[in-house]
Amino acid sequence: MRIICLMENTALADNIVSEHGFSLYVETKNHKLLIDAGQSDAFAENAKSLGVDLSKVDMAMLSHGHYDHSGGLMKFAEINEKAPIYMQSNAGGEYYHTNDTLEKYIGIDKDILKLPQVRLIDGNVRIDDGISVFAGVKGRRHFPSGNLELTVKLSDGTFIQDDFSHEQYVVIEDNGKRVLISGCAHNGILNILGEFKKLYGCEPDMVISGFHLMKKNGYSDEDVENIKVIAAELKAMDTTFYTGHCTGEEPFAIMKDIMGDKLHYIHSGDEI
Repeated sequence: MRIICLMENTALADNIVSEHGFSLYVETKNHKLLIDAGQSDAFAENAKSLGVDLSKVDMAMLSHGHYDHSGGLMKFAEINEKAPIYMQSNAGGEYYHTNDTLEKYIGIDKDILKLPQVRLIDGNVRIDDGISVFAGVKGRRHFPSGNLELTVKLSDGTFIQDDFSHEQYVVIEDNGKRVLISGCAHNGILNILGEFKKLYGCEPDMVISGFHLMKKNGYSDEDVENIKVIAAELKAMDTTFYTGHCTGEEPFAIMKDIMGDKLHYIHSGDEI
């Protein structure tokens, strides 16, 4: 299996673009997959620089309905009109970032939903022997506190807390290994891994995911303790983790100190 990071918040080299976004290219013996497409067309420029031919992709997945993961999908559809794009049926919802001074739409471009190759799915779906997705994670252990400002706008103009039912997780099985890919782990990485174990009866060999621990206003003692608990539980697993994007530099440093070689940071241009 070959995995190339097409977009992340930081870049590996000067000729590779970075932005607040996430995109992965995954190549197995049977598939060429695109998982998320950053927040702009820049992921496609990186693909060219990294020798990835997006026209050969046979399947695309959207991890959840936010702009920084879906922004390049219209560009992808220009390059590749045949590959189905799988997303949860409510991925096109009215998703916002709200607080006392902010009301910002952070959902996807609605034109994406008009693409003929979009495949709306509900919950867990097995695509074939090597690719499956699951959703509907409801656990709230160590729920990321940054989620509390992420909301859904109702038809009457009021807002409720997003339950992230539009978030799905891709599982790739190849050569006896299972890789779990999650865009932001809004539902909490421990809850997602708990659901994975229920469904697949084991721990994944590798996880690639943001952990959504980034906060703009600093970290309280409670935040730091929460990060440490998450890191300790992840360290106890027989799994290698790659993270970035929404994890945050300070949380990553805290987790790296605890997890050591079990945790790695992924950048635009990295290959696994």
